[in-house]
Amino acid sequence: MMSPMTTDQIILFALLFAVFALLIWGRWRYDVVAFCALLTALLTGIVPTNLAFSGFGHPATIIIALVLVVSRGLSDSGAIELLARFVIDGSRKLAMHVAVMSSLAAVLSAIMNNVAALALLMPVDIQAAAKAKRSPALSLMPLSFASILGGMITLIGTPPNIVIAEFRNDALGDPYKMFDFAPVGIACAVVGIAYVTLIGWRLLPKGRQEADSGKELFGLAGYIAELIVSEGSGIIGKRVAELDHDAEKNDVEILGLIRQGRRMPGLARHVAVQAGDILVVEANPENIDTVLGSMGLEYLGTGLDALKDEELALSEVVVPETSGLSGRSTISLRLLYRYGVALVGVSRQGQRFRDHVRQLKIQPGDVLLLLGSEERLGDAIGRLNLLPLADRGQRVIKRDKAWLAVGVFAAAILAASVGLVYLPVALGCVVAGYVLLNIVPVRSMYNSIEWPVIVLLGSMIPIGAAMQSTGSTALIADGIVNVSAGFSPAVVLTLLIVVTMTLSDVMNNTATAVIAAPIAIEIANRLDVNPDPFLMGVAVAASCAFLTPIGHKNNTLIMGPGGYRFGDYWRMGLPLELIIIAVAVPMILWVWPM
Repeated sequence: MMSPMTTDQIILFALLFAVFALLIWGRWRYDVVAFCALLTALLTGIVPTNLAFSGFGHPATIIIALVLVVSRGLSDSGAIELLARFVIDGSRKLAMHVAVMSSLAAVLSAIMNNVAALALLMPVDIQAAAKAKRSPALSLMPLSFASILGGMITLIGTPPNIVIAEFRNDALGDPYKMFDFAPVGIACAVVGIAYVTLIGWRLLPKGRQEADSGKELFGLAGYIAELIVSEGSGIIGKRVAELDHDAEKNDVEILGLIRQGRRMPGLARHVAVQAGDILVVEANPENIDTVLGSMGLEYLGTGLDALKDEELALSEVVVPETSGLSGRSTISLRLLYRYGVALVGVSRQGQRFRDHVRQLKIQPGDVLLLLGSEERLGDAIGRLNLLPLADRGQRVIKRDKAWLAVGVFAAAILAASVGLVYLPVALGCVVAGYVLLNIVPVRSMYNSIEWPVIVLLGSMIPIGAAMQSTGSTALIADGIVNVSAGFSPAVVLTLLIVVTMTLSDVMNNTATAVIAAPIAIEIANRLDVNPDPFLMGVAVAASCAFLTPIGHKNNTLIMGPGGYRFGDYWRMGLPLELIIIAVAVPMILWVWPM
């Protein structure tokens, strides 16, 4: 019979329930939710004051931050680009293309952050789809799933592995090494890639297999118009930037100005309007009719040709969770005023938005169509942390330092793997080397770190420790052991994997690992068996978020470019999760006996 819960346990479980509910709801960002949970735990006394911010100095937090900078260095050195161009051929048949791209994604994800690996390969995959005249939806989801699977192979491949390794160090006095995850991770990755190559993409709905959200988004002909300024118009003498208020009221975006047949530089923001000037605007036909009268303009015709200029370019970008645009509208951010870049279209889950796009609150996974000069676009994309879906030369690639970057990284990993240097120190040396060699500029180093993940982990680690100190993990472990009473430890392991995998599908995988790791150790203690199989089970399960677009950032990133709906993920993801369970459990028990 279970003993009654203490006051601290009741408060802690109520707090964790609130965290789960808020993370699933998604109204507030996960780092805000986690930090508020930490403050609540401190105010209620569950977490002692002297441990308040211990999570921010935890080795797992430091390693994740360093891995993100290292990933940026490998990307900016051009090393990954060279590899991708060498192995990718857009003329391959779909199954072969998926096999090659998925294998490459898995390999890259094993040595760098899997979100960074996907961000590098996604534009290549989309360009290959365009060349082959097929929907990118057929290959983007397999690519995302493969990048997640590849992260399971090494310690630095995914944050859950880093968390699990450090929890083992806290519990048993020795962390997992770089390649301790490899036997189970490689088995899962190989079988998973075979599945997405041969079967997975065929399970997508027919409508998604034919859609091309990017191509649809570029259909601008009916939305770009040329309007001539009439004699006596009230806007004569005003600068183009001064017309923004009236334009916004009518849901019109002014994209440029033509005078005497010559388009004025950039978006002509500071040019004073004269009679006879032609304004190039983006709006639907109804709004164009409205603005004709309010501004004293006359319709001249469609203006798509006005955009065909060396100085202006269209760029398609996807919005990650960490972007400065996420959760905001372009009007509130003053995108045109601050960056000289216009938003002319939004695609979300296969649906195009043309009306009131500047008032639309941007969500992670949205695809945006931006217009501006190459220089302005590059600046806006970099500062707002957007991911281009085509390589237009907006990133500075230091190709002459590719082998140097790879060599420094390989030497550090080798030193850490053989025990010469503590892993965080080795990664710190790589980061210092990249900065000193200007592979990663100092100004880019801090921008490379995904601060919401750091705040999440720093906030959740003390709460995870509180679960142990209050006896809450023992309570949960007792419950799981009692439910599976009479069954072998292998059944208990399978149950733990299923529960952890379910949590990871609806909340951040790092948070899932922080909560599930101490429970795994406690279950092993209750069963008096080796804790390694249970820790490895949590590591695998926390990474396997294939049922929803919210469980893993990679699934969110492909949502817009692939035109996927929320319900598309489980079609390909549910069989994959069942396959992973079937492969992982016997592999774990073989490599890490009870």
